[in-house]
Amino acid sequence: MTQVFLEDGTAVPVTVVQAGPCRVLQVRSADRDGYEAVQLGFEDKPRRLANRSERGQVAVIESKRSKSRSAAGVEALPKADCEPQRFVREFRGSADATVGDELTVEQFADVKKVDVTGTSKGRGFSGVMKRHNFAGQRATHGVKKCHRHAGGTGMSASPSRVFKGKKMPGQYGSTKVTTRNLEVVSVDAENNLLLVRGAVPGPNGGFVSVRQTNKV
Repeated sequence: MTQVFLEDGTAVPVTVVQAGPCRVLQVRSADRDGYEAVQLGFEDKPRRLANRSERGQVAVIESKRSKSRSAAGVEALPKADCEPQRFVREFRGSADATVGDELTVEQFADVKKVDVTGTSKGRGFSGVMKRHNFAGQRATHGVKKCHRHAGGTGMSASPSRVFKGKKMPGQYGSTKVTTRNLEVVSVDAENNLLLVRGAVPGPNGGFVSVRQTNKV
C-alpha cells in the first residue's frame, strides 16, 4: 500500500496491483462446456518447476491418450503455447478473446469500481478477543486466570444447547475474502499497474483476482 495525491491535494490511500500481462489459456463456450468463461494465467513459471499437467495446459504434450483421441477424430483444444503459469483463474461471462491472447491492465481503463478476491492472512487458532474483538473479562476482582476467556456460551434449560454460529475461538484467516466496490484511482498502462482505493485481502506480494464490480 501507498498513497497518492489527487489534483486538489487530497491524499488517497491506495493498493498497487500488478494486473497483467495475463495469458488467455482457455475459452469456455456454451456449446462445448455448457457455460461461457475465460481462463487466465499470470506470471510465468519455470518449466523445470512445473509438473506435467501444468506444462500440458499451455503446450501440446504427446501421450497415448492424445494419440488415440486424434486417431478417433477428436479435435484437440488449442493451446496458448506459452510458459506454464503460476496463478490460473477462470472468470465467468462471455469474452472477446482467443486462446494465446495477452491481456493487459488496459482492460480496466473505463472501469470505475472493482471487486478484489484473495486469500486473507492466516493467523492460526485465535481466541475470541483477537478473532471477534471481544472485550474480555474484568482484570480485577472475581476473575482468576481467565481474563481473555469468552465467558458463558450455553443456554438455560430451554433450549439447553449452544446455537450454531456462536462466536468462539477457532481458525482465523487463511480464507477466501472478497473486498467489493473498490474505486479505481489510476491505471498505469506502461507498467501494468492498477491503483485501487483502500486495502485488499492477503499479504504483500500475494495473488488476487480483480474483476469489475456488479454492485450497484
